Amino acid sequence: MKRSQDLVPSSPRLSTVPQSKKPKVIGSPQIDGDNGSDAAWTRVEKRKAKKVRKAEAKHDALMPKFMYVNNEIVKRKDAVHIDDVRDLVLHIIADAPPPNWVKIENSRSIQKVVTLLIPGIVPAFLSLPPLPTSATANPNVPLSIPLATDSKTPLPFIAATFSHACPTRAPGDHTRMYSVLGTFFQGPVSGEEKRKRIEARLASERAAEKDPALYLLTLEQMIENDYPIPSYMADIFEKPPGWVETPQPEQQSILMVPAERPRPKVYAIDCEMCMTEDGKELARVCMIEYGSGIVVYDRLVKPPKPVTDYLTRWSGITEAHLATATTTLAEVQTHLLPILSPPGGPTSILVGHSLESDLRALRLCHPLCIDTALIYHHPRGRPLKPGLAWLSKKWCHREIQTRGDGGHDPEEDARACVDLLRLKVQNGAGFGEFKTDYESIFERMKRASGRGGPGSVRSAVVDHGNPTVMHGSKANTALGCTNDDEVLEALLETVAAHEFTFGRFMGLADILGWITPKATIDSPAPQNSSTEPTPELLLAAQTKLDAHLTRLYESLPPRTAFVVFTGHSDPRRMSALNARKSAFETAIKSGKKAEDIDKAEWWTAADGRELEEEVERAKRGLLFLAIK
Repeated sequence: MKRSQDLVPSSPRLSTVPQSKKPKVIGSPQIDGDNGSDAAWTRVEKRKAKKVRKAEAKHDALMPKFMYVNNEIVKRKDAVHIDDVRDLVLHIIADAPPPNWVKIENSRSIQKVVTLLIPGIVPAFLSLPPLPTSATANPNVPLSIPLATDSKTPLPFIAATFSHACPTRAPGDHTRMYSVLGTFFQGPVSGEEKRKRIEARLASERAAEKDPALYLLTLEQMIENDYPIPSYMADIFEKPPGWVETPQPEQQSILMVPAERPRPKVYAIDCEMCMTEDGKELARVCMIEYGSGIVVYDRLVKPPKPVTDYLTRWSGITEAHLATATTTLAEVQTHLLPILSPPGGPTSILVGHSLESDLRALRLCHPLCIDTALIYHHPRGRPLKPGLAWLSKKWCHREIQTRGDGGHDPEEDARACVDLLRLKVQNGAGFGEFKTDYESIFERMKRASGRGGPGSVRSAVVDHGNPTVMHGSKANTALGCTNDDEVLEALLETVAAHEFTFGRFMGLADILGWITPKATIDSPAPQNSSTEPTPELLLAAQTKLDAHLTRLYESLPPRTAFVVFTGHSDPRRMSALNARKSAFETAIKSGKKAEDIDKAEWWTAADGRELEEEVERAKRGLLFLAIK
């Protein structure tokens, strides 16, 4: 029968996997003295094996297939979004609703999904034409990939495996591109789950007292966010020399009336550091009492080794400040422990912003912690964390950290934490949260009931860095790597034991100069490199990626959905323009007049239009779909 013209197969070049003859299942040989039950068990095993063979044969006969639905794609205002790719994966592996832009024949026969994010693959590498710009051509429809024999592509695996490249669009607004990883790994909850969450939230808020202790971090949250854990809570953090921990809180009698139980005091704390030859060391600590707002402790701290960098831009500490400091870190610990564990009273609660950093600066383990970076949400949702200055401006209507190169004031930051906690206590747990109806895709997968019941979908993330504290924190397995070779080896070991596996290859984007390390206290972010790699270096990176993809694909079991997407295009010009825009706006906010700024650094309307154009270019990506 003639196929409808609006259906485009995504990978017709893949030949159907031949059905191999299944081996016979032979029961165990009879041994003298066996009774008739052994023969009965052998018959049961044969029936089970036969049933499994039939199921496998049925799936082999119904080979899955991706078919792009051009008739629906042309109706879209934009290209396929990253959240569309996420929903496609969830439809296959977690029974989410089917997408309308792609049809999946025999989707129930798919046994695994392997998804790769590979920034750096651009249309020119596949001999694809540039996206059409005329009003009569739609730039969103899938592009046919020329065969490797018909082109000089440096990525012959992609040309041989995928028939089409589907244009995609990264998330963002008209001046910025948002995180591709954040969008892919966070999705909306189902209607039923959202209803359950709302009911639970309302019930807890009706029953809750106005008590800061309601926002204490759980042990799981402390572990996920790399807090130093006291030994009596969990034996997972080995204290190096010089570390101390708050004594274990005493258990209060269950016979005591709740109203008579003493309330623990709450203290906000913030630390600033400087750099010595041994690394970062504590330079100042400030602590404020939550109830009264009084500063109870504020000391400059003398580092044990000579200072190599005062980090004034962040810490606000100068050489003149520390010239008079005599208090050592050990003395600070001695001063703080009686405050945190007062004799005869309950253990105090500490609140801070990314408090784990302050505790590590103090070399202190404390059991009762509240983190404003966790109880308040980033506007784009988890796993991103909001900045303290943004939270203060958004919810307290007060700007902090405005001294520019003068650095931060720890008292100002600690007081902002006090005010944020007070607002949270007064307004309830839902205050300051965004996207409460969103969740990690791994939570959605764990609830999936179609593949053996809830909890039967095992997931894995293999990525550069430490995915366990970011997008891979909810996966069954999260493996951090330092290069693409390690990513490949980890994927080869991981795929067999998981129904969903995500990996990311960054070597090509790195050689293209697309990756810029984020600014830290230790080092500011370097400028994006505009220098193009030599043809030899680029070809070596492309050849290596092609070999990695070939080896991984060969290792996949039959009926595995193979999803590859690039996420975005070259972001360097967009980043450079945004840096110029930010520098100009910061100068104006600091009190400078336009005539005092070099005209070459002005931000004009023409620059704004160029930025919007570059953002649209950077958002362009490609998607490849296939079934092995």
